[in-house]
Amino acid sequence: MSTSHHHGFNPKNEAEYLKGHEHAPGDHSHRPIIRFDKNGIPKVVDHEHDHTTDADYQDDYMQAVAAYKKTFPDKKQQMEETPDPAIRELMRRMDDLGIDNVFDRFDAQKPQCSFGIAGICCKNCQMGPCRITPKSPKGVCGADADLIVARNLCRMAAAGVAQHGMHEREVILNLMWAAEGKLDVPIEGEYKIRATAEQFGIKTKNRQLKNITIDLCKVLLDDLSTPYPGQYKTIAACAPPERQKVWQDLDIIPVSAYHETFESNHITGVGVNGDWQSVMQQMLRNGLAFTFSTVLGTSIATDGLLGIGDRATAKVNVGALKKDYVNIAVHGHLPMLVREIVRTGQTQKFIDKAKAAGAKGIQFYGICCSGLSAMYRYDGVIPLSNAISAEMVITTGALDLWVADVQEVYPAIMDVARCFKTTVVTTHDSGRLPGAEHIGYDHHHTNIGETKQIAEKIVNRAIESFENRKDVPVSIPPYEITADVGFSVEYFKKAFGGLDVLIDALKDGTIRGIINLVGCTNPRVVYEKTIVDYTNVMLKHNYLILTNGCASYPLIKLGYAQTTDAAWDHCGDSLKGWLKAHNLPPVLHVGECIDNARSTAFFGGIAGALGIAIKDMPYGFASPEWANEKGLDAALAFRLFGISSYHCVEAPIYGSEKVTAYMKYDSKKTLGSVMVVDADPKALGEKCVRDLEAKRKALGWD
Repeated sequence: MSTSHHHGFNPKNEAEYLKGHEHAPGDHSHRPIIRFDKNGIPKVVDHEHDHTTDADYQDDYMQAVAAYKKTFPDKKQQMEETPDPAIRELMRRMDDLGIDNVFDRFDAQKPQCSFGIAGICCKNCQMGPCRITPKSPKGVCGADADLIVARNLCRMAAAGVAQHGMHEREVILNLMWAAEGKLDVPIEGEYKIRATAEQFGIKTKNRQLKNITIDLCKVLLDDLSTPYPGQYKTIAACAPPERQKVWQDLDIIPVSAYHETFESNHITGVGVNGDWQSVMQQMLRNGLAFTFSTVLGTSIATDGLLGIGDRATAKVNVGALKKDYVNIAVHGHLPMLVREIVRTGQTQKFIDKAKAAGAKGIQFYGICCSGLSAMYRYDGVIPLSNAISAEMVITTGALDLWVADVQEVYPAIMDVARCFKTTVVTTHDSGRLPGAEHIGYDHHHTNIGETKQIAEKIVNRAIESFENRKDVPVSIPPYEITADVGFSVEYFKKAFGGLDVLIDALKDGTIRGIINLVGCTNPRVVYEKTIVDYTNVMLKHNYLILTNGCASYPLIKLGYAQTTDAAWDHCGDSLKGWLKAHNLPPVLHVGECIDNARSTAFFGGIAGALGIAIKDMPYGFASPEWANEKGLDAALAFRLFGISSYHCVEAPIYGSEKVTAYMKYDSKKTLGSVMVVDADPKALGEKCVRDLEAKRKALGWD
């Protein structure tokens, strides 16, 4: 085994591992040892402080990957253990009808590729693909496991920036076009625009809203897309000075989101950057671009265009589907056209059209983030499911039209939609589906001024579909619940005069800490169960939960977002008493995936008021089931603030000891945070509690 690099972790014993890694005289640092737990998850073992024995771990990373794959549930386990009874019933219905779903397809992929899971497959040129093995420890170009794993992570992070960046560009342009008069919609978030403009140093006094809005949009677009090096204005205006210095010292402040995506694809190509540490540095630049442009910038523009919204009570889950209505589902991430479709369908003109076709009215439902964005802004939009179970919802037979814009829209919905004559309409060139009808914007948005007409065409098409589907049998599982949603710092200011109620409860230990729980869902674990199990641990230990995006669905479907005794009974005594006294649910739902910005507003506002660095606060970021490129960036966003991330799904890092140590150990010194993974969600929760209790102790709060 070379002391400079080896392709796997396979020493015969610890002494052999440490041989060749002796510390220089006077060097008291201790290099971490990477081992694998019983489920094959890479762990950092510091034998100076960790008294586990060698028998508790294994060394060989390919054996670890094999152990990890054994933790993946099969469809039978999914059907038995997923916590939402509606999902179990819909899965049985799909079986009865002979329609496959995401869990069938996951099982059909088994055994999953070990090289892909380990991150040691490189497909970046046509000399490969190259896989790292004992026989071939380097790719054709000479890239070793460390470089290949780093390249793959960097490209994954760049893809996440591009995905949310597309969302940001769309919303900012919508806001700018509304200010310029090209888009005939009102600007509803005047407070947000003026407050943000002042934060950015844009003149607001004695100026019209439209001009302030245009100036703000130009700043946000500049951070999104400029090729010119210079100040990243959103970071300068919004990030804590302590963090800005950390990022400057690490040289990871981006040029712009577009540039870092461009540069990431450049340096990870064949024959460009051969230094794995430099590539990981670029990954962190992606993380900052994702945080401040594609999340925060999108949130600013969305709240500026549509308004912040307010606390509301929404019906949730498939039991809220209505028979004999023109039922329209909106699915994706772009809010502008969704708003116009909902408003159009709620006008008396179109309600009368629906009734003339034999319907009782028109009802809207939300899938994924479109539903979460709409539910606290517009009355009567009912969230049904996140991306993985979307195809199951169609099997109710109740949906007449499915409006798909961009992201988390699986192509499999087309197969199921055809079985039930559900019309699928795409609205954006980025999200085409084979066999779907396209009623939306052209590639250059030259028809942006026709937004209202496009919305009318879509609602008319839904009414036509209703008329053509009267022979389709409908079967709706009887599971429906209400959820309190729409929480934000602005809500706390209105309801409680500010964040002092949270600050006081944190300091005196009534609330032990705050967790932001987000992410998509993943068939590598039992669907939605890891989220529920982790949440139960944290609530019992008196930790308050903020949530948004796909991971929030099981929590709102299963009653965690209610102000009821059943909801409060999930909590420890002190948290329960505090929530009841303030009429708050155990889980505060803050919105769609880009509304991570709302959670950081809570984190930053509380820490700022206390004069404590965010990294030292008892905060955690949990994404138990993360499943895609955006999930990596979402974790990086909080990691960059010094908040550790907690997961039940492992990243593709097995093949590189150095990258594993970088992600799970070394970043503690540079960022103040680490990545913690455990396949057992309850064990993950207990680890999170121990970590955050240590932060409370360091603050002298106990």
